[in-house]
Amino acid sequence: PVLDTEDAWVSVEGPVSIVELALEQKRIHYPLVEHQFVLCTVLYAIMRLSLKGVKPLSLFDSKGKNAFFKDLTSIQLLPSGDMDPNVLSLRQQFLLKVVSAAVQTLCSSQKDKEVSEEEYFPFEKGKNWPTLAADLAQYLQVSEDLVRRHYVCELYSYGMDHLGEE
Repeated sequence: PVLDTEDAWVSVEGPVSIVELALEQKRIHYPLVEHQFVLCTVLYAIMRLSLKGVKPLSLFDSKGKNAFFKDLTSIQLLPSGDMDPNVLSLRQQFLLKVVSAAVQTLCSSQKDKEVSEEEYFPFEKGKNWPTLAADLAQYLQVSEDLVRRHYVCELYSYGMDHLGEE
């Protein structure tokens, strides 16, 4: 971009402006940032829902694992459309665990204290874990419909038929 400056500012001495510093930065490789975001979301879900026995790096193939340790400005080989069926199976199991844990947590908290999801997760207003799992399914190449069907089945199994019908 072209930065027009007034004549009065040309003779000013001092540190370099933040705009000039920002323009000098290397551009990031957005798919690599998106890949890091998926890992952060997976780690947050594991922590927040207290999922046991999940190995987060097992949800990624060798290219995906190597990409985590590279500079965000470098262009890396990211996982392609062809995935190992074992990795896809692990991803599917993980997403179904997230949905099950979210429904279980919500139902147990509502039965115990009659509190809403926003009150149970106070720092996560508006965060719907099953919807997040369905969104994450796109990135992890798992069928969204499978995650949504599991969500409905979980709602029915915990006696929340009115939500399951919606």
